[in-house]
This record gives sequence, structure tokens and C-alpha cells, in this order.
Amino acid sequence: MEMRNPAIGASKVHIGRLVDRYPVLEICRNDLEGAFEILRAAFRGGRKTLICGNGGSASDAEHWAGELLKGFRKSRKLHTDPASLSANLRNRLQGGLPIIPLTGFPAFSTAFANDVAPELTFAQLVWVLGVESDCFIGISTSGHARNVCLAAEVAQGRRMTRIALTGEDGGDLRSLCDLTIRVPERETYLVQELHLPIYHCLSLMLEDEFFSIDDAEVR
Repeated sequence: MEMRNPAIGASKVHIGRLVDRYPVLEICRNDLEGAFEILRAAFRGGRKTLICGNGGSASDAEHWAGELLKGFRKSRKLHTDPASLSANLRNRLQGGLPIIPLTGFPAFSTAFANDVAPELTFAQLVWVLGVESDCFIGISTSGHARNVCLAAEVAQGRRMTRIALTGEDGGDLRSLCDLTIRVPERETYLVQELHLPIYHCLSLMLEDEFFSIDDAEVR
């Protein structure tokens, strides 16, 4: 019978399943474990994560945030003091992890791009929203996305822990981050095809870490 200990499931089982499905990602195993440890420490410490990317990577940032803000495979039932919420809210809301996709904020982004500089919109948001020991995730297939690199530079100045998700080269973003998960492809669409199973795996690992194994799975 498969072990159901959350720590084992988070660090070993899900990565093993990922590599079984995508053997090419064996090269990313250690970095996946490292990214999980960074995110686990941030969320355990009551910190949040800021995430950004462009184009398809913007969609990936939104997608990944969505998996953490609500139930992914589990219902993430709330276990709160009955007096703190009505029964209706307590039974319908779900547990989540604090992650903010910087790809939103359309009113701010268009105003800042027009009034100041479009390449600094993510950087401005990191400056305002980020604090020390928060986590920053930058997604870029090439690793050279200028606005993502500038945001990572601000995150570095804010003493945030920084993770990059890139293609094989890692680009300029690699030197600005504490850890870079580099999938072994260079062409944009092929990199993106490997990014999705990477962040789904990390979402499963974090869900096992932070939410009860007894919660019913989401269907």
C-alpha cells in the first residue's frame, strides 16, 4: 500500500510520478525539491508569493495561482472556530495559500505603462506588495524577459526568496534567482508544455503539506 504521510508524499511520491510520466524531467528533480522547500518555508512563515510572466507564461502564472488559492485535488475544508464564521461560509469556503499573480491589476498596469514605463509594471508591484521573506516566482521560457528580470531584481532588493521557471538556458533570470528550474527544451511551446506538469507537481506537493489528507478530493 502506498504511504500517505504528507511529508513523504510532498517530497518523493509526486515527483516520482511526474518523472514516470515525463522522464525528461528527471534532470529537474533536485530543483523541484528545492522549490518546494522554499515555498513551504514561506507559507509556513505566514509569507506570500508573488508570481509573474508574459504571454503563455502569464497564463501559467494565473493557472498556478489558481491551483494554490482554492482546492486542487482536495476540498480543503475549513477547520475554524465555529464562532469565527457562519456555518454557510465555513462549509463552502476552501483553504488556500497566499499567492498573487502580478499579471492582473489592469487599471494599474495600463496606467503605469502609459505614465512611467511598461517594462517596470511587475517591478513596481513587487516593490509595493513584497516584503522580506516573501517569495517571488518569475516564469520565462527564455529567461530573458526584461520585465520579469527587473521584477526579480526588485525582489532581490526586498530580500525576497526568488524562484525562476525557465527553459534550458535559464537566461538572465537565472543569475537573479536563488533557484532556477530549467526544463530541458529551448523552443517556446516545448518549454511551456513542460512548465505545466512542473507547477502541477508543486501544487500537489504543497496541498499535501498544508491541507488534511482526510479531506475529500475535489471532483
